[in-house]
Formats: sequence, structure tokens, C-alpha cells
Amino acid sequence: MAKLPVDKMRELERRFSEIEARMAEGPAADVYVKLASEYSELQPVVAKIRDYEKAVAEEADLRTLLADKATDREMRELAEMELPDTQARVEALEKDMQILLLPKDAADEKSAILEIRAGTGGSEAALFAGDLFRMYERFSSSKGWKVEVLSASEGEAGGFKEIIATVSGRGAFAKLKFESGVHRVQRVPETEAGGRIHTSAATVAVLPEAEDIDIEIRPEDIRVDTMRSSGAGGQHVNTTDSAVRITHLPTGLVVTSSEKSQHQNRAKAMQVLRSRLYDIERQKAESERSADRKSQVGSGDRSERIRTYNFPQGRVTDHRINLTLYKLDRMMEGEIDEVVDALISDYQAGQLAQLGEPS
Repeated sequence: MAKLPVDKMRELERRFSEIEARMAEGPAADVYVKLASEYSELQPVVAKIRDYEKAVAEEADLRTLLADKATDREMRELAEMELPDTQARVEALEKDMQILLLPKDAADEKSAILEIRAGTGGSEAALFAGDLFRMYERFSSSKGWKVEVLSASEGEAGGFKEIIATVSGRGAFAKLKFESGVHRVQRVPETEAGGRIHTSAATVAVLPEAEDIDIEIRPEDIRVDTMRSSGAGGQHVNTTDSAVRITHLPTGLVVTSSEKSQHQNRAKAMQVLRSRLYDIERQKAESERSADRKSQVGSGDRSERIRTYNFPQGRVTDHRINLTLYKLDRMMEGEIDEVVDALISDYQAGQLAQLGEPS
């Protein structure tokens, strides 16, 4: 097991104490908000550091008792009984500490932009895209996150050809980022008279929501066009003369928004454009850092088939970590924590393995 970075642990404890002292002084509201955010981020890490240090001290005391020839028999027997449990606690806390002290993705604490597009399969793919959106909507609701649709194009038989939404809540991106990729569904469509199983697909992209300070977009780098928008109707689509299309000239990225207000459309389209540009920069930096040492889960390849939803068998399989669960109905209701947590754990294990490799 890799040695814990003691200097880093001491620095985190020092910074935590400094923030506590500054918050107690009653700083200005804007300063207090920033301090409180950093405090809440450091609190679980420092609590774990202190638990670890206490367990290490307890183990050292027990070993001292056992090594001291003056220790009476009753105390020696008690120390011998307690030592294995204390050792196990130290080892478990050491593993927890290694994960908590892994290099953080700067975007993990951000809200997310969720983009779902129907792939192969026609109307059935659009219906599946709608099912996926509702799955993520319910999952987000269970976490207390707010979901707001930015733009949507409905399928002829229901569902969505494309839907883009913000998922607002601290840490939303960290939980959802491994959902990017091709999701495949196997089921009998309602329109299939012969009862044959069809295979369709939808593509999911999860981007960290970028702020103005994260990415600068120069006015001369964009072209804004207004146009008429029409859709199949429904709660997310409005016919309007104020739809906005923004083209980012240096990259060729195009973003559209088709709500009622032209002002809102421009703001929403810029929000998505900013997040896409920020994600491009993140992916570039990540590629440069990791070089050829890619994590299996964290490759970020959105053309990769990552998961299959088999309705006849009630089975969901995530192909990246070979995880199969027979709880499809519950997952479609938003109960995807087991898969999300398994993907995060696999990614962390990959990072730990890389840290243990010789440079």
C-alpha cells in the first residue's frame, strides 16, 4: 500500500483550523460563503485524518504495553485482545485516507449539463432517450438537485430526439460524469405486433457546468442567429420566432435554444456553449496528464457502448466494470446509486494503482 502523504495531511488540518478561526471572526457575507464552502469540503477529510491519527496512537500504546516487561498479566491479555481490532481499524482508515487524498477533478463539485440524444432505432430510440431522461431526473430528485430543461426536440411517438438540461447541485458532475457514452436497450416496442425484441440506443453526454470565470468567450468568436422553431408539441417544446443558434467560430461548435424568450434562449445557449468549451479544455488537460495510462472507466469516450438495458430479462449490464444487476425496473425509477458508486470505486482503484506504479 502506498505511504500516506503526512505533510499533505498536516497542511489540510492547518488550513481547516485557519478557516474555523476566520469564520468565528464574522467576516463579510461573500467571504463567509467562500469559507463555508471550503470548510464543508475539508470537514469529512479532516475528521477522517483525526480518526486515523487516534487509531495509530492507540495501536502504538498497545504495542508499548506488550513490549514492556513490567506490564502485568491482566493488562497484557487485554492488550493482546484489542490489538487485532485496532490494527484492522488502522488499515481500513488508511485505505479511506488514500481515496480521500487522491488528486481531485476540479470539476467534481460543479453542477452538470446533461445531454441525451436518440441513436439507432428510430422512434424506439427516442422513447428510450425519454426513459433515460426520466431516470436521471428521478435520481437527481433523490439527491436534492434541481433539473431544468434547456432545450428539447420531441420524438414523433414520444420521448426525445434530443434533450439538454442542467442538473444543479453540488457534486452533481462527480456522480453523473461516468454516465457519458452509448446506452443500449433491448426490448419489445409497443408498436411491434410480432413481439420481436428490438435493439436501440441513445447517447448520453455529461459536462461540468462552466461559469464565466472558468472559460472566456470573446464576442468576436461567436455568431448569433435567430430563427423560427417548431416542435411536436408537449411540455418542453414551444413554437416561437425567437429561437437562438450560437456558432463558436474557432471550434465550429453550434448550440441552439428554443424557449419563449429570445433573451433566455441566448443565455441558455451560452451556458451550454461555455460548458462544452470548458469540457474540451478539461479533456485535453486530462489526456496530457494521463498520457497512455487511461483508467478503464474514465476514458470519456462518448462513442463507447457502456451499458445495456435488457427489459425481457430485467437486467442491466455495465460493460466497463462487468457489473450485472437484475433490478432494471428500480433503476429506471432512478435507483442507480449501486452502479454509480461501483463506477466511482473502480475509477478510484485505478487511480490508486497508478500512484503505486514506478514512475
